[in-house]
Amino acid sequence: MQNKHVLIVEDEAPIRDMLRFALERASFSVSEAEDAQTARLAVADQRPDLVLLDWMLPGVSGTELAREWRRDELTADLPIILVTARVDEDDRVRGLNLGADDYVTKPFSSSELVARVRAVLRRSLPGGEDETLDWHGLNLDAASQRVSVGDASVKLGPTEYRLLHFFMSNPERVYSREQMLDRVWGQNVYVEERTVDVHIRRLRRALAPHGFDGFVQTVRGSGYRFSSKVS
Repeated sequence: MQNKHVLIVEDEAPIRDMLRFALERASFSVSEAEDAQTARLAVADQRPDLVLLDWMLPGVSGTELAREWRRDELTADLPIILVTARVDEDDRVRGLNLGADDYVTKPFSSSELVARVRAVLRRSLPGGEDETLDWHGLNLDAASQRVSVGDASVKLGPTEYRLLHFFMSNPERVYSREQMLDRVWGQNVYVEERTVDVHIRRLRRALAPHGFDGFVQTVRGSGYRFSSKVS
């Protein structure tokens, strides 16, 4: 993960300094923005590998900015971690629904921050695989990390891409949320099981215009499976 570029979007200078210190000590390249407009310009000028985005920015909030980036084709797959003082689970799930890939709750340790950054980057950066998966016309090219149906591109965030890759590699099997967290997020990363449901909904929304959302099936009391058969 060395030399990956992280953009810190945070209006409080002491917190920016703390984040920069922790990330640079872990060998990341770091840039900073103190508000939404500066962050927009920074991303347009040099797209980062990941954005650490404060929830409570002045003017345009971090959640609004995350939603804006998700709607833009050029930044739809930009990895985003929300930094928030909100500890309520519903708030965190709302942040994930708005487009974040993960969240860090203040106060947090430097080691937790770096671990979450590395985990999201592992999920979002190409892994060197060259396989191509096809499922009834849904095509996933692992080398380019592109998903398509015919000539139409399927726009996925990094976590949704990893979920789809996992499902297409393991069709017709039921996996619990705990198993999916281990296989998609990694065993050493703490993520609540409800997070799986959030990303499943986002994956279904992305697949819906192409008619493939029904392949991601809920198995009541057990978890999820990827299947072309009627559940």
